[in-house]
Amino acid sequence: MTYARDVGALARKDLLLELRARDTLPAMLLFVVATFVVFHFSLPAHPSKLAASGLLWVAILFTALLGLGRAFVPEREQHVFDGLVLAPCDRSAIWLGKSLATLAFLVAAQVVALPVYALFFRPLTGPAVLGVALADLGICAVGTFLGAMAVATRARELLLPLLFLPLAIPIVVGGVGAGVADSPGRYLGFLAVYDLLFVVICWASFEYVVAE
Repeated sequence: MTYARDVGALARKDLLLELRARDTLPAMLLFVVATFVVFHFSLPAHPSKLAASGLLWVAILFTALLGLGRAFVPEREQHVFDGLVLAPCDRSAIWLGKSLATLAFLVAAQVVALPVYALFFRPLTGPAVLGVALADLGICAVGTFLGAMAVATRARELLLPLLFLPLAIPIVVGGVGAGVADSPGRYLGFLAVYDLLFVVICWASFEYVVAE
């Protein structure tokens, strides 16, 4: 119960900060909608199903990067990151709380973005939406972990994409496959395995990352 309270407190703190400052979510919304508008007017009418799915995942990944890049910035700017790490709680709770807050921002952006995508390109099938949901878990788990590594460096805006995008390639493969394949079950299973594997790895190793 103490662990759950710590996670809840950390996630609630980030959500309240966003409600007051409105730094992350508006930027994510503006970026993803603007991306779809640009794609809509710059590409030929009625792109193929595979091309449209690829555009969706480009937008999702780079929108997520906006949120991930800001995950640990408030603590670093206010010089309280060391205090957060030294707090009497399991350090993995920091990662989980941050991941849940980032997931909330990403889902909120997608609530607007997915209908816009369906309006401009093609409706999303049930497996495609489920693929997006599974991908969100992996994106936030891995991205928050890497964000904690990058925030201590001077070139965090450059380092985070360099670390994150190669690890996101399996997410894109699974997400696109879930949206276009005749049998999306194997791609959804692939995304579920990816999520489980990296959630366990990030949860178990986060303490050593922030200790360094």
